[in-house]
Amino acid sequence: MTPAIVFDDARGELAPLTDLRPTFDIRTGALTTLERLVRTLDLGPIWLVVPGSLATLAAKRHSSPVNVPPSHDGPVLAINGRCVLPPPRVAGLVLGERLVDQSGELIAARLTPADARLLVQAAAPASPGPATACHEPCLLSRPWHIRTFRDRAIAADLALLVNEPMTDALPQNPPRHSLRADGLTAFGHHRLTIEPTAKVYPGATLDLEQGPIYLDAYAVVRPGAIIIGPAYVGPHSTVLERATIRPNTAIGPWCKVNGEVGGTIFQGYSNKAHDGYLGDSFIGEWVNLGAGTTNSNLLNTYTQVIARARPDGPNERTGEAFLGATIGDHVKTAICTRIMTGAVLHTGSMFATTAPVTGCVPAFTWATDAGTRAFRLDKFLDVARAAMARRRVEPSEAYIAALQHLHQGHARP
Repeated sequence: MTPAIVFDDARGELAPLTDLRPTFDIRTGALTTLERLVRTLDLGPIWLVVPGSLATLAAKRHSSPVNVPPSHDGPVLAINGRCVLPPPRVAGLVLGERLVDQSGELIAARLTPADARLLVQAAAPASPGPATACHEPCLLSRPWHIRTFRDRAIAADLALLVNEPMTDALPQNPPRHSLRADGLTAFGHHRLTIEPTAKVYPGATLDLEQGPIYLDAYAVVRPGAIIIGPAYVGPHSTVLERATIRPNTAIGPWCKVNGEVGGTIFQGYSNKAHDGYLGDSFIGEWVNLGAGTTNSNLLNTYTQVIARARPDGPNERTGEAFLGATIGDHVKTAICTRIMTGAVLHTGSMFATTAPVTGCVPAFTWATDAGTRAFRLDKFLDVARAAMARRRVEPSEAYIAALQHLHQGHARP
């Protein structure tokens, strides 16, 4: 195993994805980035470096030391927590060598113990050795980059989960199977993995023609649901009756999902329990999408989507023709809410408008047909506690403090 520091350099504009978690805890595929890095690079022991505002939350979430100098006498691999898919060159870095992207931002470095201690202190490795350029993008810097890396990340994760080498090539004369067991229909040549504690009800259909499907521990697929691979359903999550889960969807733990969902990543602990379309989107934690909530993921002009990462930021070309919504933690929508192409809905917002939700919406926005105002902190916390209690989760003092700090930073008259 390789001793390593995984660091959040707090660069880019990644809110709302990073409002309540370090960059490496974002679910960028079936796995979080940290989970993928650990498995791909065989990391261990691991030290984590995060911004001070996230240190307590990260320490509660992880057993690895947070913002503590490594207790290791030899070389340490440092890797950026924004690195979704580590380039092969990372594993072969020699002592003092850095791997940077085309803009010069650090991807990874092999550090001496002294430089590793400096990294913990400054969150910016001081490595006097040579720099090697990586020409393939691998760092997140905007919310919509989740979409950019999604397909490759999900493919890599599904291969890691079943401990199989990843390949784009199908075997010659691939076996095709059509399975009917207890009313379940599964067909196609890709791998189906159902953990022993998962449950698939009669009448469900699992389509393996385009990619594998992985149903994790205690996942549930209800009667009439259709899942089209590649797809992942996380622990304790439920795909409800007559749902259609289209390719490149990854559902994190403890979610309920219904309607038509395609190319969407759920961080976890969120509900889309009713009809409505959700495509090419990212859904944070503790989100509830009201019945009929639907998003657009394609412009009528079929052109590249333009979006903003922050409400006061510039319009930017995303490089994506298919791009839905980025929905931050604790966002709620009323019935029949419409969300337009490329929208970014920041943490803690509530939408109950007949007009579509568009653009980049500030955190803690309370939006109705009467206008918009700030979501009062006391009311927001009441709702947050109630939503979390439904999953038998009690927010820690550190979590409440983080929400209060975030609300204070976005307070509006």
